Amino acid sequence: MLKAELPDLSIVSPVYLAESMVNELVARIKESTSKLTDDFEIILVNDGSPDRSWEMIVAECSSDKRVKGINLSRNFGQHFAITAGLSQAKGVFVILMDCDLQDDPSYIPDLYRKAQEGFDIVYTKRSSRNYSFVKNAFSKLFYKTLSWISDFDLDPNIGNYSILSRKAVDAFLKFNDYRRGYLFVLKWIGFKNTSIPIKHSVRAKGRSSYSPLKLISLALNLAISYSDKPLRISIYAGIIFSICSFFGAALVIYKYFTENVLAGWSSTLVILSLIGGLLMIFLGIIGLYISKVFEQTKQRPLFLIQDKENT
Repeated sequence: MLKAELPDLSIVSPVYLAESMVNELVARIKESTSKLTDDFEIILVNDGSPDRSWEMIVAECSSDKRVKGINLSRNFGQHFAITAGLSQAKGVFVILMDCDLQDDPSYIPDLYRKAQEGFDIVYTKRSSRNYSFVKNAFSKLFYKTLSWISDFDLDPNIGNYSILSRKAVDAFLKFNDYRRGYLFVLKWIGFKNTSIPIKHSVRAKGRSSYSPLKLISLALNLAISYSDKPLRISIYAGIIFSICSFFGAALVIYKYFTENVLAGWSSTLVILSLIGGLLMIFLGIIGLYISKVFEQTKQRPLFLIQDKENT
């Protein structure tokens, strides 16, 4: 397809528990994007939301053909919904944003103009994050842990709100990893990238579906999927404990012949319990890697689309 046949801009937003925000989301996207071009499309991906989000999306699609709806067959998760939206986006440039309006649509022109300077990926960097103290703390811990494990420099103030060139979108869609993270894939892709500063808005309505436990689960999945560092840590720990055990055994033998003192049962039980616990942890880590390999080898589709509107 020739570039001239493509819309100038696609705006993709995964939707979950957002029935009260869909109308405002679409209106604000239109208001900002219309300052740039009338040749755009808005792609809303309903990620199996249990509320009336899909009905609200259908209503928006009925009133404007530039609004397109994708209804996944169930809740696959945010990163799969993002992939579904990008797979349907036809724009020369594609903007990704969350549906909760904490990603302010008024920055769409700034993202677009920055991309016009020759960047394939333009991130947004928040000057502040309008989350609760607990969620901010967990979020910072989440990114610091992932940065250390993955060897990627992940800034906690960089969010999913971003713009991609057609080249970057096509590269992203080549990934078939069953466990995926949007920013991780973009970091791996590389390409010419930069960021623009933005203010993080207060969530319009409702509350986030990401609880601290979900963040921990996501961090664990991404750590196992994008790094072998946990396996290497288990090897290093095994070497250290083996060395300590060697010196400990030498000390016990020395005392047996020089002081006629036998090691107590309590110390033996503590050491055995420690080693047993470490072995269980390391076996669990290996088991997680094996389970991820098992999932990937099934070659299941990343998502299934149940319904479409205007596509």
